Amino acid sequence: MTDDTAPDARRLSRRGLLGLAGAGVVGAGVGFAVDRVAVAAPPSGNSGAAANYPFYGEHQSGVTTAAQDRLHFASYDVSDVGRADLNGLLKDWTYAAARMTEGRGAGPDGPVGGAPDAPPDDTGEALDLPPAGLTITFGFGPSLFDHRFGLTAQRPDALVDLPHFSGDALDQALVGGDLCIQACSDDPQVAVHAIRNLSRIAFGRASIRWSQLGFGRTSSTTRAQVTPRNLFGFKDGTANVRAEDTDQVERHVWVPRGDSASWMTGGSYLVSRKIRMTIETWDRTALREQERVIGRTKGEGAPRSGGSEFTEPDFAKKDDGGPAIDAAAHVRLAHPKQNDAAVLLRRGYNFVDGNDDLGRLAAGLFFIAFQRDPREQFIPIQLRLANNDAMNEYIRHVGSGIFAVPPGATKGSYIGAGLFES
Repeated sequence: MTDDTAPDARRLSRRGLLGLAGAGVVGAGVGFAVDRVAVAAPPSGNSGAAANYPFYGEHQSGVTTAAQDRLHFASYDVSDVGRADLNGLLKDWTYAAARMTEGRGAGPDGPVGGAPDAPPDDTGEALDLPPAGLTITFGFGPSLFDHRFGLTAQRPDALVDLPHFSGDALDQALVGGDLCIQACSDDPQVAVHAIRNLSRIAFGRASIRWSQLGFGRTSSTTRAQVTPRNLFGFKDGTANVRAEDTDQVERHVWVPRGDSASWMTGGSYLVSRKIRMTIETWDRTALREQERVIGRTKGEGAPRSGGSEFTEPDFAKKDDGGPAIDAAAHVRLAHPKQNDAAVLLRRGYNFVDGNDDLGRLAAGLFFIAFQRDPREQFIPIQLRLANNDAMNEYIRHVGSGIFAVPPGATKGSYIGAGLFES
């Protein structure tokens, strides 16, 4: 590869640079001063983690990568632009994402470089912070494949519109999107910095439709990680697919050759669900009832049929004349044995969005799952849960999205290149 084609030599496109300038002009009264203060601020000290995950590769990072502690997820609507502008945006995003995951600024001149009378090409709040395990993962929603960009024929069969599930209380402002970006890091400022800069680069070409901050991962994606707890206080994702389970990952997470649109080979499908928890009601529920609803003990996280956390649930075991694990328990209904062996790779996060007008915490789980085919995995599992899960008394699904996550980009290319070449 020559220096002229190396990713770091390409710089942002003219449209990307104009986007940065335009974003700066919109907030000219205060935005410039805020950026300058951020540049001078000391490191936050929230993480100190210097983990670095390469952006380029066969698969996108942020799927089987060890789940980080913080999330900033954003869904975007593409503006009234042409196919070439969309293509250019993906190239610019690739360039900036590759730099930021290395702990560098989004643009070549950095937060304190460039012309003094123009906005800097990086917002600067992550200056001096390590990458803290930052991963940036891109996805394409079903609406991207309408008539606007000539991509209708390239829509994968598996990229279906999710059906309405029983009990859904979806806020349409929190549903869908043409594009998505999942930024995960062990430092919240690093994750927010990534979304902020990619949004600036997109100015005039795409804008945020909805976004979500998350903290406290609710699943483990490697065996080195302990099982975390959700806001109900229970261990979550004990039976999750893990990176070391290579056979399961290949069978259930990555799209194989010939299984879908050719440009999706090595990719995956992301389903997101914003799930509001009625925390106050749950907190007044007896421990025995909480454990019945979940199907596990709250302390150890063991199935109610006995054993320890990783003991396989015994759904046939009786307790006081009835099943030890209730017929409507979440563990029973979500288990692969009840779903034709279907499994998901989960990467969810807790969230607290302040409070509602009744003084209740606006809190819950931002569910994220990766899979090879949502028609065979998420959809049938969720249909079963929506109709029978005892947990439904304490939760409401208020947001939703589904996105095709293309394979990783190679150096000198960009995310989604195969879509435009097929």
